[in-house]
Amino acid sequence: MTQAATPSFATCDLCDAHKNDTSGQFRVLPPVFKDFGAVQKFSGPVATVKCFEDNTFVKAAVDSPGLGRVLVVDGGASLRRALLGGNLGAAAAKNGWAGVVIDGCVRDLAELAQCNTGIRALAAMPLPTEKRQEGQRDVAVQIQGVWVRPGDWLYADEDGIVVMPAPAVA
Repeated sequence: MTQAATPSFATCDLCDAHKNDTSGQFRVLPPVFKDFGAVQKFSGPVATVKCFEDNTFVKAAVDSPGLGRVLVVDGGASLRRALLGGNLGAAAAKNGWAGVVIDGCVRDLAELAQCNTGIRALAAMPLPTEKRQEGQRDVAVQIQGVWVRPGDWLYADEDGIVVMPAPAVA
């Protein structure tokens, strides 16, 4: 797969442009996410998964065509199990996901660092999930108290992560 062009945006510029937004349409995720993938700056329309300590739906998502989207995973902020590891990170990169943002943990950090996609999560945890076939896809999720909906646009760079209902106009 060829290297994707680096998106031309800065979350700081987006925040400057929307700092007076009182509608709740422009949202900034809290600065609790760590960078684990080879791509630090990514953006795209959002697809969502909601699950708790079971990555069955995360695997199904990254095994499907990403089409330049960003997978946002509401893992309930669990620090007890990893929802994404090296194999799923590689699948996300291979299948064209621009990035994965997980309100939860990841594992296989050396492998994730080689994945040509953006990967953000709360922390590393070597313990894998249980496979109970539980979860939901394409539902509104709350990530660290911030609502994220399928079809929103997510922008992530060195400074943070912002979400808005439509693509930013350059």
